[in-house]
Amino acid sequence: MLTLDAHPLLDTLAFTTTLPGPLSSVPSPDWLTALLKAEAPAPLASDDAVRGAVRDLLRHGGYKPTGRGKPASEYLVRAAGDGTLGPINAVVDVCNAVSLHSGLPISVVDLDRARAPFRIGIAPEGSQYVFNASGQTIDLAGLLCLFDAEGPCANAVKDAQRTKTAADTRRTLTVLWGTQALGDRTARAFAWYRELLERLGATVEPLP
Repeated sequence: MLTLDAHPLLDTLAFTTTLPGPLSSVPSPDWLTALLKAEAPAPLASDDAVRGAVRDLLRHGGYKPTGRGKPASEYLVRAAGDGTLGPINAVVDVCNAVSLHSGLPISVVDLDRARAPFRIGIAPEGSQYVFNASGQTIDLAGLLCLFDAEGPCANAVKDAQRTKTAADTRRTLTVLWGTQALGDRTARAFAWYRELLERLGATVEPLP
C-alpha cells in the first residue's frame, strides 16, 4: 500500500485508522482536548534539539523549512503557547496532541478521498497543491511528501485540501514524519498515538 523512496534520514511510520462511525459521530472527550495544552502531562516532550532534527530532515531534499514553510509541529507549539490551539475533530485533535508533545510533524489523509497506491518521496521542481479551503497553494519542490495516484497529497508542513478529513470520514492514513537522528522517538510517538485512538474506539493497523 505504501512504498518509500530511499532517504538517509527518514524514520517514518504509517498506519491506517478505522473509526467506529463517521467522524461527525466521534466527539473529542475532555481528556483529549486537555492534551492540546502545552503543559498537559504526556509521555513525550519536544525541545530545540527535536525541532532542529526535524528541520534537518526536511532540508535534505533542498527544501527550506523556515517562515511560512516551517514544520506543522512548530505551529502547534506556538498555538498552544498563545492559547489558540483548540479542538477541530477527534482525528485531527489526536494528531495535533501527539505532534505537539512529540515534536514530530504528522499527516492525516482521508483514505476515501485519496487514491492508492501511496509513496513517500521528495517532490520535484514545479510541484504544488492547494492546502486550504480558500485555495492557497504551497510550493513542494524538494520537500518530502506522501503521494497518491493523483500526485502529492501530504507532507510535514501542510497537507493537501483534497484529501483532508471531513464529517463523513471513516478511514484515514497517518504518516509520522520522524528522523533517525531522534532514535526511537517515532516508535514512541506511534505507541501513544495508537493508545489515544483506541480509547476513542478506533482500530489501528500499522503498515509494513
